[in-house]
Amino acid sequence: MILFDTSVWIDYLNARPTKHAQKLESFFKNNYRVFITPTIIQEVLQGISNQKRFDKVQQILINQNVLLMKSVDAAIKAAELYSSLRQKGVTIRKPNDCLIAIYALHFEIEICHNDADFDLIAQNSSLKITTI
Repeated sequence: MILFDTSVWIDYLNARPTKHAQKLESFFKNNYRVFITPTIIQEVLQGISNQKRFDKVQQILINQNVLLMKSVDAAIKAAELYSSLRQKGVTIRKPNDCLIAIYALHFEIEICHNDADFDLIAQNSSLKITTI
């Protein structure tokens, strides 16, 4: 089971041939389950300015396996993770990455990403990163 981060989705949707985007593409080709979070859906969609493309990408995203948690619980756990990292001297540039990481930790699922914040989180928590 792999959770594909926003960074991977953006590369995939823009046909950038990164290793991470190719892994996502291979999941689709092999009919493997693709996992996503509400935050990833928001991050991907908020970067799309064309309504037709927005609608098409929205359909692609919501047809994946969306991981759900109570939003308040997820927010508190993400804040706790962010705070614990700060106490260790680690600053996460995008706090939403802590929220996405919480889903991966809660569901005990690896994350596939192209974002250095997740490497920092993994180095200082039990977050598991997919090797490419």
